[in-house]
Amino acid sequence: MEYGIQLPVQSQSTIYAEPWEAGAGPEDLAEVAGAADRAGFAYIAACDHVAVPRRLAPAMSTVWYDPVATLAFLAGLTERVRLLSHVAVVGLRHPLLTAKQYATLDHLSGGRLILGVGAGHVQEEFEALGVDFAGRGPVLDESIDALRKALGPEEFPEHHGKLYDFEGLGQRPRPAQSRVPVWVGGSSPAAVRRAALKGDGWLPQGDPRDRLPAQIDRIRRLRAEAGIEGPFSVGAIAEPLYVGTSTWDVGCRTLSGAPDALAESLRAYRAMGVDQIQVRFRSRGRAELIDQIAAFGADIGPHL
Repeated sequence: MEYGIQLPVQSQSTIYAEPWEAGAGPEDLAEVAGAADRAGFAYIAACDHVAVPRRLAPAMSTVWYDPVATLAFLAGLTERVRLLSHVAVVGLRHPLLTAKQYATLDHLSGGRLILGVGAGHVQEEFEALGVDFAGRGPVLDESIDALRKALGPEEFPEHHGKLYDFEGLGQRPRPAQSRVPVWVGGSSPAAVRRAALKGDGWLPQGDPRDRLPAQIDRIRRLRAEAGIEGPFSVGAIAEPLYVGTSTWDVGCRTLSGAPDALAESLRAYRAMGVDQIQVRFRSRGRAELIDQIAAFGADIGPHL
């Protein structure tokens, strides 16, 4: 089971952001990404929101770095760690625009992109960009189909659908990967079905441990019924972690202890069929976070 990390700083929802992130910036982001790269983490992830309405700003904040710009910046500062959009709300943009951005990112990074996609949830964001919020599910479905073509090997991709229609339009550079993996985010019945039938992987949205087995069983059943074979990555988001014994209150939901003890707890996810898990460390500052990343990677290695 591989493990990756949602980067701090680049998104600052009050659900998970630490106080120190409010005053952090590009240098902090670069240092954390570099630490994850050196420590053997499988991926680093960045979120996506174009604009946050006033009614949601107190909870979500308005700090949401653009994922393409952020991951491209970090691609030049790292060597091996993969670059995950978790998740890109691809329905907000035309597939050819999305393909141009992410194909270039994959090309420049030497094939390290994982394209995580999701339906989105902020109605005002869709309305401002002229996209039907109520129909965002079908929009995402066709966007994935169109992106499969636009991120494929053909210089002149072709797609003819209800919402998007293009052919005879060339895009280079092509992605370095022959097939860019598409992981679908979300835990609603529609999102799980979409991941099973259209994705190369699933990114759950905060499912607790006791809910995951049923979700994973459903994915397997849907794929079997549709006759879909081939590799499929099953994800999970772990409880917050703290490496060592904290001198401050990390909260009752945080798992604390030595790296091997934390790893043993996380291996319960592997027994459910999870093969990639996202971790987050509680910290009071960049230095403490980097120390935890380094300690965890050094003791555990690249796989749980």
